[in-house]
Amino acid sequence: MKGFVDNIERLTVENDDFRRVLYTGHNLQLVLMTLQPGEEIGSEVHDDRDQFFRVEEGKGRVFIDDKPTDISDDDAVIVPQGAKHNIVNTGDAPLRLYTIYGPPEHRDGVVRKTKQEADEKEEHFDGKTTE
Repeated sequence: MKGFVDNIERLTVENDDFRRVLYTGHNLQLVLMTLQPGEEIGSEVHDDRDQFFRVEEGKGRVFIDDKPTDISDDDAVIVPQGAKHNIVNTGDAPLRLYTIYGPPEHRDGVVRKTKQEADEKEEHFDGKTTE
C-alpha cells in the first residue's frame, strides 16, 4: 500500500474544482473543495459519518445545527454525525478548504468542477478505495 503523501496546503490552494476526491481509504476520505464567493456546500446531514474541514484560504461561515460561526484561513471544523451543517463563502475570493469524511462519502476519484455539476451527478461511495 502506498497511502497518500503530498503537500495538502499547496493542493488545496491550487484547486479550482468544487469537489475533488484525492484519496479514499476504508475508513477515511480526503476531498478538496473550493467555494466561489456567495456559494455554499448546501445544508446536509450525515447520519453515519463524521466530517472534518480545514480552511486554507478565504472567509466563510459554517452552520452546525443552525449555529453560525465565521471561519477563515487555518480554521478547523469538526461536524459530528447527525448534525445539520453547511458552509457558505462570505468573502469576495474563493474559499479553499479540504475535508475528511469518516467513513468515505463519495466515489473515489470523482471530480466535480461546479456545485451544479455535483448536485446533478452525485455519486456516493461505492466501496471501492484508492488502493
